[in-house]
This record gives sequence, structure tokens and C-alpha cells, in this order.
Amino acid sequence: MAHPVLTPMRYPLLCLTALLAMLTCVCAETLPPLKDGKVPQILDELWAGHDPRKEPLEAEVTKEWEQDGIVCKIVRYRVGVFKGQPATVAAFFAAPKGAKLLPGLMHIHGGGQSANLGNVISDAKRGYASLSLNWGGNKMTLADGKVYDGLNTDWGALDATHPPQRNKVNHFAGGTAPDAFTLDAVDSPRNDNWFLVTLAARRGLTFLENQPEVDPARLGVYGHSMGGRLTTQLTGIDPRVKAAVPSCGGSGDLTATPDEMPGGQRSKATPLELATISENPYIRRLAVPTLWLSPTNDFHALMDNMAWTWRDVPDALLRLSVSPHFNHRHDHASALTQHLWFETYLKGKTGLIPATPNIALELGRTPKIIVTPDPALPCKTVRIYYSQDVHELTRFWRSAEVRQENGRWIAEALLADHRQPLFAYANAVYATPEAYRKIAHPPGGANTDTYHISSRETWATPAQLSASKVLIEDSPERMICADSAAWGDWYQLNWGHSDLWSVYTRKVKDPRWRGPTGAKLCFEIAAREDSWLAIRFVSNDWGAFSPGSKAEYAAVKKLAIKDGWATVEVDLSEVRAIGTTKAKLADWSTLTEIGLTPNIPAELKTADMTPAKGWTRGFALKIRNLRWEGGSYGLTQRPPATLTEAERTKAFNDSIKASLEQEKRDRK
Repeated sequence: MAHPVLTPMRYPLLCLTALLAMLTCVCAETLPPLKDGKVPQILDELWAGHDPRKEPLEAEVTKEWEQDGIVCKIVRYRVGVFKGQPATVAAFFAAPKGAKLLPGLMHIHGGGQSANLGNVISDAKRGYASLSLNWGGNKMTLADGKVYDGLNTDWGALDATHPPQRNKVNHFAGGTAPDAFTLDAVDSPRNDNWFLVTLAARRGLTFLENQPEVDPARLGVYGHSMGGRLTTQLTGIDPRVKAAVPSCGGSGDLTATPDEMPGGQRSKATPLELATISENPYIRRLAVPTLWLSPTNDFHALMDNMAWTWRDVPDALLRLSVSPHFNHRHDHASALTQHLWFETYLKGKTGLIPATPNIALELGRTPKIIVTPDPALPCKTVRIYYSQDVHELTRFWRSAEVRQENGRWIAEALLADHRQPLFAYANAVYATPEAYRKIAHPPGGANTDTYHISSRETWATPAQLSASKVLIEDSPERMICADSAAWGDWYQLNWGHSDLWSVYTRKVKDPRWRGPTGAKLCFEIAAREDSWLAIRFVSNDWGAFSPGSKAEYAAVKKLAIKDGWATVEVDLSEVRAIGTTKAKLADWSTLTEIGLTPNIPAELKTADMTPAKGWTRGFALKIRNLRWEGGSYGLTQRPPATLTEAERTKAFNDSIKASLEQEKRDRK
């Protein structure tokens, strides 16, 4: 076959044609322009015209290495072209060496975080190919702890990175008005950063399904905090997702009246926002197995909001695993359910995920909470929790005494006030199968002998309680914790770390265990040898009692060990303000948490307070007889305060900062 001859005139012409073709490819916009300036009014219109597979990914590998039989890569792929400039997201990708057609997982990080190498390596060791997006643009950290300084996420003409960012307006929370970094020049849902990052995640699925290590028919997604909300949105809009686990995000906007849902935080979203950029329309579209993974007191994924907005997602698709007492993290028994979920719905394993426990409130003189776990899987026990506190962020969930009758677990709820609602939920506890008792975990994770699947939350309104003529049977109690053997009313952080462990309880927020005026806090604590201990107090968290910021305090005690135990007494006069708190703690009535830790606050630490030695070499922490002594009762339950928008924003940002700091301690 003869080839055409390139004449001197023809060669430049071909080069020019190729260059124009390249420029056309680069500059073609990913999203169609608005028609006549009309912005999307519903979710279908928001996503109209977008095909996440259409454009070339322009994928590149910027770093590659192997560790422990896992091939790890730093990759970048194109999200799209917006306002004439390409947007590119970086990510970690990992898979077992030589693997083909494995289930694929996508991890979506939260606010202030970055792509997580530990997650993708753990996933790979568990038999998955895994991609962790770096949508927020923060520096990525390598296995040796060094920061990767290579090519990173670049949103081009837009800015969907996590604040602080180039754009002074935070379009995750700051509305959809146009500015120099938004897609549309008018107020538009397409200017919302949640939409843009969801779009980037859809392109991430395209990258994932094109890898030879991945079976494109078996894709799962999980994410924490902001990543939890993004997981919910991605699952609701992209049918390629076959299983999902949103963690601490995606609870939705609460539109119910207090007569319908007496708890929760009412939404201030406009009708347009509710129809386009809220999680709500995505939640209504959920059509694949989804595990809700969030603790009772999470500040970002409100439990009561979720109970209402997810109420129509069928039990056939939805399970829950709710850690009691935690905020923005999970106990190990709950965290394990994520892996079991993907094993079930991406690998086809059976006998791991029971049906959702059925929960019912039987109202009467003494309300009964009745829980029926799935009889198809042996249940070790059922733990039933209830509360009358409408302030869900600082709510203490009481552990009820239960009895078992014919496959049902029954508890009675002792009420303090028929004018307050009643909330309840339960955890059905199962033995971890032997094959899952020793598996790989990212930093901060651990193996566990049990896991739990939760019921949905249920509730009764004050009107319903009054109509049933409930008895008021509750009364103040001085004994807060007689024996800490199970730590059931507490949450634990850095457990097993001799210098950093801490335990907290919100039990003192409950009117039953609230501190009397003039009382002392007393208890005994076990330790290996004499040590220093900080007793920490949190007051008015999230405006639980009055407008304004939370206040933090501590008292430091030198433990004198006798026969393995030390006696501790704390008088109000010994409590000192710490952190940004200036005012003294007036009394115990506004406490929302108390905690114990050997980690002495810097403001109170002196040279003689040597590192803790009382809990070294695996010594198990124990306390007993935690109680109030002396003083008198007089205060009744105060209604929760309403924070201003500025106060709520500050509390929210402070919680994000505290969560990120705790994650750093988890890695120690």
C-alpha cells in the first residue's frame, strides 16, 4: 500500500489540524451550559447531560512501590474540564500483586483529611483493590510518615478543596452564590462543592472499573464524615455502586415537625436546596445494600435526623451499626461490620449480616421496649438503650436492664418527665466468625470477638406518653458507676496506651445522676503504682443548657495506691479552667461529660508530674463507687438552649479540630 508523501506545505497543515483537535479536546466543557440562565430545580436536572464514562481519564501514575505483597500507587485522573481548565484529582491505589478482577473499593476522606494509604493497604490485604481519593487537596502521607511532594489534586478554575482554600467562600456550607471559583455565573446548585466532589467520585469509579485488578461489576464505596455524606450521594446517583458504608455523614436535612420527630436539628434549607444539593433526594434514590455506620452522639451525622430522613429506605437494603456514647468514631465491634458488609455484598459470603432487629415501644404505665433479633443467626445478647433528652449531641443513652422471653428481649423505661419524649434503640450482639478475628486494620483499628447490628431508632412524643398515662418513676441517684467491669456507660479513647488512655461518660448530664449542689465527686481507681490522674469536666457542650461555647475544666490528683486502689475526692473548688475557658465552674448542674486520663492538661502540669506508670505493661483500668457525696438536690431538667448560627459553626469547627487531633493520637 502506498503512503502519501508529506510535502513542505502539507506537514504544517497536519500539525495545525492536530493541535486544533487537541485544544478542542482539552477545552470541551464537561457540563453543558445553563439554558437561558435557568438553573437545575431537581436532582435529575442537576445531573442531566453528565456521563462519568464519556471523557478520557488522562490517568497517570506518579509514584509506584511494593510493600508486603501489595502494589501501591499514587495516581491522578481527570475529573473534567470546567471554564476551560482541566480539574484533576490525586489518589492512592493498592491491590495484591498480580491480582485480577477483585472487588473494588473506593474510600472518600473527610474534612481536613487526605487520601489514606493505610485504608487502601488494609483493603488490599483483605482481598480488594482499593482507591482513596484526595479530593480535598491536602498533602498525602506515605507509609514511612513522610509527606509526598509530587503532583497533587488540582481543581483548575474551580475550588472544591477543603477549607482553608483559594476561595474565601466555603461552598460546602456557604451557599451557591457565584464568584470567581464557581462553575456558574448565577446562583446555582452547580456551584455547590458537594456536587463537584460527588462528580469527582463518579469519575473515580470510572478509574476503578478500568483497572485490570478490578471486577467492574463489584464496586463498593465507603467514607467518613464529609466522606460519609459523599458516599451517600454517590450511592444514590451512580448505579455502578453495589454496596456502600457511609460513616458519620449523610444523615440528611430534617424537615419533620417536633410532633413528628421530637429530636434532631431542623433544617433551614430552601426548597431548591432540598431538591438539589441536600442529601435527601439522594437518600430517596438508594437502591443497593447500604450500611449506616455512625455513633449515637455524632456531631456531623445527627442520629435523630437520620432516623427520620432514612425511614423509607427499606430494611431489605439497609442495616445500621451504632456505637453507643461515641462522637465521630466507632467502637471496634461496630467498625468490623463495614468489612463484613463488603464481604457479604461484594464477595458473596453468607451468615455474616443478620436482618435488622425489630424494635417496638409498648406504651403504658411503664413503657416497654421490645426487641426481636433475627432468629436466623445466633445472637449472644441484646443491649437496649433509651433516653428522654431531646438534645441528641449531649444525650446520655441509658443502658436498660433486659430480660429474654421467647426470642424477644424486653426492657422497661423508667421516666422522669412525661413532658419530654422517649427515644430508644438496641444493639444485637453477634460472635465474630473465626475467619474475621485476625484481619488487617488501618491505624487505630483492632480485632474484636463480637460485632453488633443495630435496630432503627424509635420514639414516643410527649403527647403519646401523656395519653398512655405513664408513671413518673425515676428519681435522683448518687451512685454514678458502682463497677466499671464492662464500661458500658462510657466511651474509651486510646485504650491500652499507658500515657494517653481516657474514658468519658455523659451520665452526669442525665437528671438522675446530675451532681447535687455542694457535693463532692468521689471514687476509687485501680493502678499498678502511685501516679497522677486528671479528672476532666465538660460543661454546656453544644449549648446544652445555655447559649454560648462549651467550657472545659480539670482537677489533677496524685494517686496514693494501697492494696491496688487509690481513693479520689474532687471538690468544686479544686476544679480549674483549661483551654480557652476563663470562667469558673459555678456548680455541677451544667456538666455534659466527665472523664479520666493520665494525660495531664498542659495548663495544670508541673515538673513533679512524671509520666504515668500506674497503667503500664497491660494493667487493666478499673474504677468503683463513682458517686456524689454531700450536697443537696434542687435543680430540675433545663430545656436545651438554641445556639446562634455563629455559635453552632464554631462548635462544629471545634469538633472537627478535636476529631483530627484524636486521629493523630490514634496513630501513636
